[in-house]
Amino acid sequence: MIYRDIFNLIKINYKTFFLKKRFPLTISRGTFTGSENLFVFLNRKNNIGIGEMCPGLTEGSETAENGKAQIEKFLNETGSISSSVIENYERAFEYKLAPCALAALDIALWDLIAKEANMPLFKLFGLNLPSVSTSITLGIMPLEEIEERVSYLRKNNMLGNLKIKLGSPEGIDRDKEILERILHFTKNECNNLRVDANGGWALDDAQKMLKWLFKMGVEYVEQPLPKGEEEDLKFLFKNRPLPIFVDESCRNSKDILPLSKCVDGINLKLMKCGGLTEAIKMVAIARNVNLKTMIGCMGESSVSISAGCSIGALFDYIDLDSHFNLDPDPASGATYINGIVTPVNKPGHGAYFNNAK
Repeated sequence: MIYRDIFNLIKINYKTFFLKKRFPLTISRGTFTGSENLFVFLNRKNNIGIGEMCPGLTEGSETAENGKAQIEKFLNETGSISSSVIENYERAFEYKLAPCALAALDIALWDLIAKEANMPLFKLFGLNLPSVSTSITLGIMPLEEIEERVSYLRKNNMLGNLKIKLGSPEGIDRDKEILERILHFTKNECNNLRVDANGGWALDDAQKMLKWLFKMGVEYVEQPLPKGEEEDLKFLFKNRPLPIFVDESCRNSKDILPLSKCVDGINLKLMKCGGLTEAIKMVAIARNVNLKTMIGCMGESSVSISAGCSIGALFDYIDLDSHFNLDPDPASGATYINGIVTPVNKPGHGAYFNNAK
């Protein structure tokens, strides 16, 4: 379909692709084997901006089909795509467009504008290349599978920073077994060990685990308690032996100030907050209240990962690794250099989807 902005006509097209995970990812809430993602193409005067939506219930749209329908409804009812990315974001946010669908539109528009300016997106933002290496995620898994998974990461030079998913339904004793087994097989190859419980612990278990994880040399713990239990989070925060980050509890910039006295940092995701526009705003607010920042991802291809790493220089921690676990990744873009997910020096975010170069 074709929509008018205040200057020119923008043509919008869509494509869906099932992103199969090479290894299923199990977290405290369940197991994920892949997702059908929506790719959005904005075409203006032969420049094409590409965005991506990874669906999710808590991200406002459970399917690619529903995400596309929400975008179409938003554009049909508002009548245009604004040439101001910020205005476009604010209008879509007020409209209550699903954050993951808004992310696809926002990423595509930024990519288009950067291509029209003939600039890499990170340079358009006035940023340097990221210098922080990414975490690589290991999900909850049977103990007998750990050696194989560690060997795969070793082969691909991905053992430097590990984020271990805990919060096993079998309880904290199994969590301890998983972490100890991973440490046994990684030997001294892991420089930084992080843990993400995805809200899988009750307060009592979280207190016990934080003390134990501190002794095990873990750097920080992410989302120890379920979203909605922020009062308990305040109590956990008071005597924490480790820094606490939140993910599920912090969806957009409005959540930051209420959390600022009970966490050390936030993990933001483009699919969760609605794209690059809101992500940059969240970093500014978090810094203003002395919180550390991390950019993470969901089940995203190199399209969204390339967009995310274009603002990677803003973050204290980076967790952009979902594309490494795709079989196959339908896109190409960001490179992996010395543990750092790095945007390519091409106009836009630098990613392309199959024949959409």
